[in-house]
Amino acid sequence: MKAVTVTRSGGPEVLRVTEVPDPEPGPGEVRVRVYAAGVQPVDLAIREGFRPPGVVVEPPFVLGNEFAGVVDRLGPDSGGWAVGDEVLGFRVLDGHAELVTVDAARLVAKPAGMPWELAGSLSASGQTAHMALTQLGVGPGDTVLVHGATGGVGTVAVQLARAWGATVIGTASERNHDYLRELGAIPVAYGDGLVERVRALAPQGVTAAFDAAGRGALEASVELVADRGRIGTVVDHAGAEQLGVRALRAQRTAERLAELVRLWESGGLRLEVAEALPIEKAAEAHRLVGTGHVRGKVVLTM
Repeated sequence: MKAVTVTRSGGPEVLRVTEVPDPEPGPGEVRVRVYAAGVQPVDLAIREGFRPPGVVVEPPFVLGNEFAGVVDRLGPDSGGWAVGDEVLGFRVLDGHAELVTVDAARLVAKPAGMPWELAGSLSASGQTAHMALTQLGVGPGDTVLVHGATGGVGTVAVQLARAWGATVIGTASERNHDYLRELGAIPVAYGDGLVERVRALAPQGVTAAFDAAGRGALEASVELVADRGRIGTVVDHAGAEQLGVRALRAQRTAERLAELVRLWESGGLRLEVAEALPIEKAAEAHRLVGTGHVRGKVVLTM
């Protein structure tokens, strides 16, 4: 099978689309023929040398932590899945490939009407946003500042916070302000003067802040939010330690993913794919994500 392989730590140029042996499902696993797989900022960090907690891997290895496709082989005790089932799911690595094996408990059924590109983009960003807002206790009456509100994580975070009863202020470049309004957020330009601009938009104060962008977001947040326990980041863990705010790590479950799928089915969740590129253009996908200015997600198609 074809797979996006990291040959050594470095920039997008270290990626190779190579042929690797087809994986075989073990006990409790299924094999999925992948149709689409999202590219996450964490994929770029792993390519550069970062390793998630508990992950020990050296090049060459296959990237990718979210995917959608069709079950094509079953291992023993595979949890009731059947060959031909359309699914979306997650694992730490190996998702940017034509075939992936996965714990059967990390899959959910794909709705028939959900396009493959959207299905392949949902798990990582959607679950990260859901986890973060849950841990920050976002709910009715809150005014929440979402940094990086038009990225993959931010797009979902804005909509979840609104659905849970909060007022949302989202940072974005001017060209994305109309998009944020469509999602139900109050847009604000990031950069110098952000604190003053937010205070003008929310004279009653900001009760929580979620950083999905970095770039000084935490420093602004501690000026705006009185309770540092309600400031969290998924990108700037060093800054979180320095400022005494929360470093958030994704806790992905099939139950959380299924909730997001149901919300999409009901029309309560809009997903945005900026680019869907063939697997052979994995390096280009990484360059796009690395700009930090993608609206929604970049997806690889197989």
